[in-house]
Amino acid sequence: MKIHLTSVFVDDQAEAEHFYTEVLGFVKKHDVPLGGGARWLTVVSPENPEGPELLLEPAGHPAARAYRDALVEDGIPLAQFAVADVRAEHERLGGLGVHFTQEPLELGPVTTAVFDDTCGNLIQIATQPR
Repeated sequence: MKIHLTSVFVDDQAEAEHFYTEVLGFVKKHDVPLGGGARWLTVVSPENPEGPELLLEPAGHPAARAYRDALVEDGIPLAQFAVADVRAEHERLGGLGVHFTQEPLELGPVTTAVFDDTCGNLIQIATQPR
């Protein structure tokens, strides 16, 4: 068993597409109109284009919005992305105007940081222990 697809709820798919591709550096994999303005919009890592997909899913359902808003209010990231160097990625993203809610923090062998994805979510980046 392996992860094939996971999702983040977003307020605006066009804005999310821009942020996740142009700022974070993911690559668009699927973009299928679903009607009513919604799209099946997924992105993947350019380092693993056949790997797990991230669905940028509209946050229209009341339960999704309440769940996501509660996580943000409590400062809890919705997802975690692996990066080679949290401090370097923090500097790069900060230079692009990304707002961090947690500066790089060393937690034993792992370094983490948390940013606002501009789409209603907090996202954690982390280096994994070697």
